[in-house]
Amino acid sequence: MNQKQHTITQSVTLSGKGLHTGEFTKITLKPAAINAGIVFQRVDLENKPLIPALVDYVVDTSRSTVLEKDGGRVGTVEHVLSALVGCEIDNILIEVEGPEIPILDGSSAPFVDAILEAVPAEQNAIRNFYEVSEAIHYKNLDKNIELAALPLNDYRLTVMVDFNSKVVHSQHAQLHELKLYKEQISRCRTFVFVHDIEMLYKNGLIKGGDLDNAIVIAEEDLSADTITNLSEVLGRPLEPAQTKAGILNAETLKFPNEPARHKLLDMMGDLALVGRPLKAHILAARPGHHSNVELAKLIKKQIDASENSAPNFDPNVAPVFTVQDIARLLPHRYPFQLVDKIVSLDGTTVVGVKNVTMNEPQFTGHFPENPVMPGVLQVEAIAQTGGVLVLTTTGEPESYWPYLVGIENCRFYKNVVPGDTLVIRCTLSSPIRMGVAKMTGEAWVGKNLVCSVAMTARLVKK
Repeated sequence: MNQKQHTITQSVTLSGKGLHTGEFTKITLKPAAINAGIVFQRVDLENKPLIPALVDYVVDTSRSTVLEKDGGRVGTVEHVLSALVGCEIDNILIEVEGPEIPILDGSSAPFVDAILEAVPAEQNAIRNFYEVSEAIHYKNLDKNIELAALPLNDYRLTVMVDFNSKVVHSQHAQLHELKLYKEQISRCRTFVFVHDIEMLYKNGLIKGGDLDNAIVIAEEDLSADTITNLSEVLGRPLEPAQTKAGILNAETLKFPNEPARHKLLDMMGDLALVGRPLKAHILAARPGHHSNVELAKLIKKQIDASENSAPNFDPNVAPVFTVQDIARLLPHRYPFQLVDKIVSLDGTTVVGVKNVTMNEPQFTGHFPENPVMPGVLQVEAIAQTGGVLVLTTTGEPESYWPYLVGIENCRFYKNVVPGDTLVIRCTLSSPIRMGVAKMTGEAWVGKNLVCSVAMTARLVKK
């Protein structure tokens, strides 16, 4: 998996009809800045609303995934999102002209081809991975659906489907590495059973569906009435061979388990709505858009909980930066080097560790018979940890001085004493602009928050 964030080098446009509305739609993929994330924009509407690709804005999952914010609505987002995950693109603006993303050939391959044509480009920032820390489960017992996200230092998906069908038997699909996505997953098309088509069409859906953008599956030979109705929906008469039980498309399946692979494709797109690249093993039995989105919500809930609790710190795991590495980044030296190691670092968040020991000089006078770490030094330790985060975004940290220029809302909650281990987390509040970084910082001892502060830092060229 890529460790640094990526966008695209140039814009690229795709167009075609929408699967459900049947309307002609056009999208343009455009480069975006570090930490911008994936954002849709309805440029055909008067206020051109922005719709971040986040699970918070999902409004419908009945037959596709639909997002809405500030009056802007965009449907069938799952295929383009899946392609972005498969190509490891973190930051992109998707301008949309129309109510939904075009269906194209029913797979994500056209989007993958467009992304590669636009030339993915590495950006000078670490990816903001979320590594699932403990098992997350979603179940719908009525529909026999079960999904799980398990801890794994990688991204892997396993999907099983069972439609109780004589044509499409129980099957499963797996993706072990993202580099295999293009060949093994992206070409797999969406599918529909004949017995579902009439209901969908009457409900105003699949107006753009045809045999060129979906696999159509018949459980039995088609009756005369079904042939007539299906021809009307598809907008063309069926050939005699297309009226028999089985796959009605002239083109054969890409893989024997193409339906399962497409379900995996959809799941990748829906889970992109977590808003961060994942490290997890996703297991899914009979998934659909609704269950995918529910799992995304549960993952997001775990993320939110982790951001409001002490950072995970395993002393058995090798640090990202040792004390010697930090000395090469920061100008501070004894007795003012107050970060011992960096244990986690991504595009927006850093976690550092400060071991508080009795032989530090401040305890000689603060206080001789009641040693307490001065609050100002706690803030300094937080600031130095944040300095590592800010410097690593530059690509040339040795060329800058990091200066603390502002402190707000500083609070101390509990004494810090010799023998404590401070676990410090700093998070960017907004993208760094013109060398100015705004951050929030927290210091924890065990499960206790001991200090919190909002800081502003400025990078100055040496």
